[in-house]
Amino acid sequence: MSRVGKNPVAIPAGVQVDISGQTVRAKGKRGELSLVVHDEIAVAKDGDKVTLTPRHLTRRSRVLWGTNRNLVRNMVHGAGEGFTINMDISGVGYRAQADAKTLKLQLGYSHDIEFPIPKGITIKTPKPTEIEVSGADKQQVGQVAAVIRAKRPPEPYKGKGIKYSTETILRKEGKKK
Repeated sequence: MSRVGKNPVAIPAGVQVDISGQTVRAKGKRGELSLVVHDEIAVAKDGDKVTLTPRHLTRRSRVLWGTNRNLVRNMVHGAGEGFTINMDISGVGYRAQADAKTLKLQLGYSHDIEFPIPKGITIKTPKPTEIEVSGADKQQVGQVAAVIRAKRPPEPYKGKGIKYSTETILRKEGKKK
């Protein structure tokens, strides 16, 4: 039995979930998301809960059970509240500025980096050294944050670069005389 898969997914107020065949659609204030659940997993809606059960108790279906349950949970949560990743920029002269369609990064290179903001993602810069990436799709939010971080990952000697706000940098000692 899957410890994760057997738990039903609660549907919060303001989120509408429709199931047709193997396709699950969630619609809320943050947007509309859809997911095609694997054929080995059966999906059912019971009032304000979505339950997933394996059609056959094979090893593969038990593996897919918990994964598909969490994908449905992330989709329902994203349609209702959304996901946010906060990032910090550290370094002399390093800063970010967000417009409606682009994120302008100054990261110590000879040129500014223009990052186009994908559809479904909002990027805010409350301070010039903070970036807030938010959206309804958890995978897309994480991917965009990873691409931004890859523009100048933090280095271990001075800690300069872009890092997640929850990330800790393992610092190294410099040269000794």
